[in-house]
Amino acid sequence: MKIILTLIAISILGVSFAQEPTSVLITGGYLHIGNGESIVTGAVGVRDGKIVFAKNALTFTVDEGKWDTIIDVSGKHIYPGFIAPNSTLGLTEIDAVRATKDFDEVGIYNPHVRSQIAFNVESKVMSTVRTNGVLLSQATPRGGVISGTSSIMALDGWNWEDATISMDDGIHLNWPSSMQGGGWWAEPAPKKRNEHYNNRKQEIYDFFEMAKAYSNIRDHEEKDFRLEAMRECFKGDKRVYIHANELQELVDVIAFARELKLKFPVIVGGYDSHLITRQLVDAEIPVMVVRPHSLPENEEDDINHPYRLANLLHEGGVAFCIQNSGGMEAMNTRNLPFLAGTTMSFGLSTEEAIQSITLSPAEIMGIDDNYGSLEKGKSATLFVSDGDALDMRTNNMFLGMINGKFISTRNFQQELYEKYSKKYEK
Repeated sequence: MKIILTLIAISILGVSFAQEPTSVLITGGYLHIGNGESIVTGAVGVRDGKIVFAKNALTFTVDEGKWDTIIDVSGKHIYPGFIAPNSTLGLTEIDAVRATKDFDEVGIYNPHVRSQIAFNVESKVMSTVRTNGVLLSQATPRGGVISGTSSIMALDGWNWEDATISMDDGIHLNWPSSMQGGGWWAEPAPKKRNEHYNNRKQEIYDFFEMAKAYSNIRDHEEKDFRLEAMRECFKGDKRVYIHANELQELVDVIAFARELKLKFPVIVGGYDSHLITRQLVDAEIPVMVVRPHSLPENEEDDINHPYRLANLLHEGGVAFCIQNSGGMEAMNTRNLPFLAGTTMSFGLSTEEAIQSITLSPAEIMGIDDNYGSLEKGKSATLFVSDGDALDMRTNNMFLGMINGKFISTRNFQQELYEKYSKKYEK
């Protein structure tokens, strides 16, 4: 039996279906495709969890007999699900409670530590992030020199297996700091060169050379789980995410990736990356840009440098995306759309800013065949907002889908707000 939902019906039902429809047409909204393009009056057709088309709604007549569900979203905005790279979301719940933190294992070189199995789909924090349009995240470990292996997860599911989008997508290497000191924002101090930098760098080279030699042998009588986890970094599609910021570090990272012949190196942070855009382009190394809502690292830096960095890389032709690592990052992942919104005030266009948290991270992490944009054949992972989703005043999820399944548009904070609003209205 055909189901035709109006705007009022959806707002009442909260997009909750007793049985998931197999074919859905979302029509009439401002369509942001995610690849830098947009359609003022767009339509997205979804069948069996996949997008069958995303096109101008004015160029065809709706055949109601072909769709289980037709949703008119005129006046609203349709987006691909936003993607949060390099995040501890799902790996921690309360930063001040040690028992809820599951992202930092004992040890220095831990490529075999896997974040996927620690991902908590029942996280209440996650629901507050999801309702701002962030539907996928890269669950990323922390600590040590090699923190472990990340996985890309959906922010909805019965368990971690159900939520997995891409298992063990890459290892995370924390490059040593080339500088020390600097104080903090209230008490700045000059920086000085780290005297142990070259020694720490050589230790990394030694480990990777050992891992590469190990990977050249197909079968070992005695397996080393650390080195087994490194094998795909040299032989397959596993990325090496190298966390580095200072200019000297970035130059050395480029040389390191070239000498070790890493297949898919990625720089995470890249505070000084605007100074070497040509080298990054030539080396084909993308950057997950440091959190735009940050303070400058050096006394001589412009106060708006973190805001401008994304556009500086864009102008230099460097592939980049926006990430949100830093203080209270799990809960602050909800602000990812607004970080992209800030970059619009410092050079990026609206669609470029949207791409920086949709298709660009998908391309960098290797999931762009199925996610990151609203294009034919890709997963129906999308949401509709009442207004501009990059503006905190108008970001209000109207409906959302992950892999073609409708998700809740509510979270416990909204429920508490409504509960106590009614109490005090009386």
